[in-house]
Amino acid sequence: MPKRPPTKQRLLTTVLFTDIVGSTQRAAELGDRQWRNLLGRHHAIVRRQLKRYGGREIDTAGDGFFATFDQPAQAIECAVAIGRAVRPLGIEVRAGIHMGEVEITVDKVAGIAVHIGSRVMSTAGAGEVVVSNTVRDL
Repeated sequence: MPKRPPTKQRLLTTVLFTDIVGSTQRAAELGDRQWRNLLGRHHAIVRRQLKRYGGREIDTAGDGFFATFDQPAQAIECAVAIGRAVRPLGIEVRAGIHMGEVEITVDKVAGIAVHIGSRVMSTAGAGEVVVSNTVRDL
């Protein structure tokens, strides 16, 4: 029997992207073992804050996270908390938040809102949480 394609669902959601600022330079300074240790601590902190604020981890790419939330306020509070929590590790994160319609399958979240969220994050500086105009206007 042929496999059925995964069911796609479209819904309005808030996306959060985070990234460690200056990670390549920091990894080179620390060396592989210490960098992996620091990254593990960073990931644990981010996951703890995602759970605390109702976020769902979608993906990690190196030292960044992609997560979704039901409400923008949850994502903003989570991003601020992540920034504060990782600072004692000697690192700074940047975050970008957008709200829009996404396409969800069993193992993927996609759509223009995801791309916009990533671009919003890329405009943030160290320690900053930047929101899209859509989120700001809510």
